[in-house]
Amino acid sequence: MTHAAAVDLPGASAPGGAAPLLRLQGITKTFGAVRALDDVNLEVHAGEVVALVGDNGAGKSTLIKTISGAGPADGGTITFDGREVSVRSPTDSKALGIAAVYQDLALCDNLDVVENLYLGREERAHDQPFSRLDEVAMEQHAIELLAELQVKTLASVRTEVGMLSGGQRQSVAIARSLLGDPKIVILDEPTAALGVAQTAQVLALVSRLKARGLGVILISHNLSDVFEVADRIVVLRLGRNGGEYPATDDQRQAVVAAITGVSASSPQVEAAAGAAAPSAISTLKKDPS
Repeated sequence: MTHAAAVDLPGASAPGGAAPLLRLQGITKTFGAVRALDDVNLEVHAGEVVALVGDNGAGKSTLIKTISGAGPADGGTITFDGREVSVRSPTDSKALGIAAVYQDLALCDNLDVVENLYLGREERAHDQPFSRLDEVAMEQHAIELLAELQVKTLASVRTEVGMLSGGQRQSVAIARSLLGDPKIVILDEPTAALGVAQTAQVLALVSRLKARGLGVILISHNLSDVFEVADRIVVLRLGRNGGEYPATDDQRQAVVAAITGVSASSPQVEAAAGAAAPSAISTLKKDPS
């Protein structure tokens, strides 16, 4: 089994200082002749939401897999908490304090909320391998965690996940990621296919993760959601850094232009930035004139 190797960097700031919690420098990844990532840089601070945006095929999924260990990088360096680390597997990533919630959520519909939260990490009554499960403790911890995250729409933590709405399922998946006390949480398209009310619920949860002092990497195609909760926006284009912007309204046109490769002064970019929706940006890419 591989473990995250760590090497102290000279002059690195102590945790909690001004240095980023996570820093990626010169990350590369190839698949045969295809260079999916080419010299990509990314920084995430504690208590910050960094949105990672870009067109399909820009390299977003590949990049988060290098962070989570699901697809280790071929080159470049990863620094975590002031130390250069090697992330070669999800075990390495988890040991560092990085949790990922992917778009499919990986929940079991036939199990209830508590069972999903503790799946694979069940608490034992006497801390012995073959002792009975401590159902009372797990249920109590689940209630406390969801209350801390202000998830108020669940009637019971014993409700089967298959009976929950999309927003509730996303909340359960995010809550499960926090059981290991991570320092960084990666959220892959957390509001995809959700209604307005459910989207608002999930975005409020993202803000609460930030308030807990966690670093959050948010991958999303919906720029309205991004500008609502992100502090910074990092654009990937064709596997390379396409720009970095503060998540302020005056940067909408610049972000859309960076995603599409179209001039920020184009009327089409102005219209797409105003809509800030995936459909508008997709239309712009087809007709950049």
